[in-house]
Amino acid sequence: MRYRNVCVESFGYTLPSEVVTSDDIENRLQPLYRRLRLPEGRLELMTGIRERRFWDRGVMPSQKSVESAELAISAATIDREYIGALIHGSVCRDYLEPATASTVHHHLGLADDCVIYDVSNACLGLLNGVIQVANMIELGQIRAGLVVGTESSRQLVETTIDALNSNESLTRNQIKSAVASLTIGSGSCAILLTDRELSQTDNCLKVAQVRANTRFHQLCHSGADEAVGSGMQPLMQTDAEQLMREGVATGAATFERFLAEAAWGVSDLQKTFCHQVGSAHRKLMLESLGIEPGKDFSTLQWLGNTGSVALPITMAVGLQQGHVSPDDNLGLLGIGSGINCVMLGVNWQRTLVESQGSLPVAAAASSAGDELPVAR
Repeated sequence: MRYRNVCVESFGYTLPSEVVTSDDIENRLQPLYRRLRLPEGRLELMTGIRERRFWDRGVMPSQKSVESAELAISAATIDREYIGALIHGSVCRDYLEPATASTVHHHLGLADDCVIYDVSNACLGLLNGVIQVANMIELGQIRAGLVVGTESSRQLVETTIDALNSNESLTRNQIKSAVASLTIGSGSCAILLTDRELSQTDNCLKVAQVRANTRFHQLCHSGADEAVGSGMQPLMQTDAEQLMREGVATGAATFERFLAEAAWGVSDLQKTFCHQVGSAHRKLMLESLGIEPGKDFSTLQWLGNTGSVALPITMAVGLQQGHVSPDDNLGLLGIGSGINCVMLGVNWQRTLVESQGSLPVAAAASSAGDELPVAR
């Protein structure tokens, strides 16, 4: 898919204030650690994730999505009457119905003829939403569109901790499928896209490439379909090692097509932003694609895996911290369970980002090309 008339205009993101370190989680897992004689520091060593964040109890995804969307609109100083589509793309949503996009649309005060709906595709929902909005803009159906999502991790992490501590029959090998659930963090991000005539930035979306490898759809799955408003107590089972291998292989195949569609070589790609899973995944992914670590930007150390929000919020933080220069070609390289892959190519000119909440001061110095601990 190629584009001539679509700009990635602005970002807005919101971060929770409650920080939960990997040490905090291990302290809560002491019954399991004592019984299986697990070494302390294991979680950070295996994943490279030092901390993640939780929203306050009772916060609904729509609430934070509204905040992030307002920030993106403010950054672009756009008249919201131009916004002809709103897609809510996170795994987490208020209820099974109505669409969480309905609540967000109401509180944003968008036009009655604005197209609104939810998209769910594991960690790729927001990137899928970007493609759908871009297609509408390219066809001339709308002038601008918002893609937003909010992931809430507290329920999953706390339910996983309770399950691991209460099941005394678990072995070291059996707990591997739960480790990925302990890396999940909360966050919220919105992306505003416009047509080039309306744009103040000329950050041109050039190309999008997708690939499905659904032979491996069972490598990561949750329980029954639930929403935050139901008081969900989710659990996930993840074959992290095979998911990493097959996900990276799918990513490599997608990347080859992506470069061909964009008529770029690897050297034409100045900066990248990848889905944030863990340090081992990031290292293997960059090596497989032939991308120098210094070109890539990460937030996994401080935010964990924030699902569908992970790549866009990492891009927004990287933009704020000066990782990107004018006229850089950017690769947004997304991989999600299923297995699905979405990659976007953007030529960047001007940054418009507004945010609420902040990363640790040390994050600014260690996110680009960071060397993280990797489990041996």
